[in-house]
Amino acid sequence: MPRPLQLRFTPPYELGIFDFLSARAVDGVEAATAHSYARTVALPGGHGWFKVWWQDNALWLEHQLADSADAPVLFERVRHLFNLDHEPQAADAVLARHPLLAPSVAAIPGIRVPGCVDAGEILIRAMVGQQITVAAARTMLNRLAVLGAPCYGAQGGMQRLFPDAAGIAAHGRDILRGPRRRIDAILGVAGLLADGSLALGPGDTLESLGRKLLPLPGIGPWTVGYVAMRVLGTPDIFLPGDAAVRNGYARLRGIPPAQARTLGAAGLTQLADAARPWRSQATMHLWRAAAQLP
Repeated sequence: MPRPLQLRFTPPYELGIFDFLSARAVDGVEAATAHSYARTVALPGGHGWFKVWWQDNALWLEHQLADSADAPVLFERVRHLFNLDHEPQAADAVLARHPLLAPSVAAIPGIRVPGCVDAGEILIRAMVGQQITVAAARTMLNRLAVLGAPCYGAQGGMQRLFPDAAGIAAHGRDILRGPRRRIDAILGVAGLLADGSLALGPGDTLESLGRKLLPLPGIGPWTVGYVAMRVLGTPDIFLPGDAAVRNGYARLRGIPPAQARTLGAAGLTQLADAARPWRSQATMHLWRAAAQLP
């Protein structure tokens, strides 16, 4: 196994990204703590796994691949997942002038939006998580993970790859639970991903994602925005209909969550306008505040 590599980034690096990934980690595919994250991954030459951890004010990467030629692809995906090319000072300078967000920015500077290692996976995960809690989505994804192919040689409880779109399309109905229309939508998208009718990637824009995804059953603006944040790294996405965004607003305002709902999506959108062009980071601050609610 290659020696650990130190990853480059512009400080500060806010470690809450590990908590974000840990809360959503799929059993057998991912393993995460407050200071580390590991997962299996499918690459062009075969499967592999990697681990990123924080130590001595630095991020470190170790990995093992079936084909060493996949190393550049893996490094690119890891940098995207951990948003290592983000310039936190530029974002924080804007957000620190926002009257609602300023205390959060002062307390947790350098917040970053997590990326992803696979665009299709993020789309499936987003659809599974629509209109349910993070914990409920994780439970469903844990069940779905049994469809993943084995990943030999992985460590730390990782046993398999995240299931591919073809496997979900073929066998997901036996595992997924919930309204039939919602399951049909997930399986339909999995089928499109599997046969190549639907492809997402860094070459997309928010507009092209909308053209591809909004006509599909079960996909609305929230899903498009979330995918844009995680897949494209779009820095100026705001999700005013998101329950956690409303709850985070309530905590930062010091009001009951029910009172925050009266503001409505239009009011929240207007409030977030002052965070342009870094509304994705503003969304992360609101999500972080929501996670601290009792």
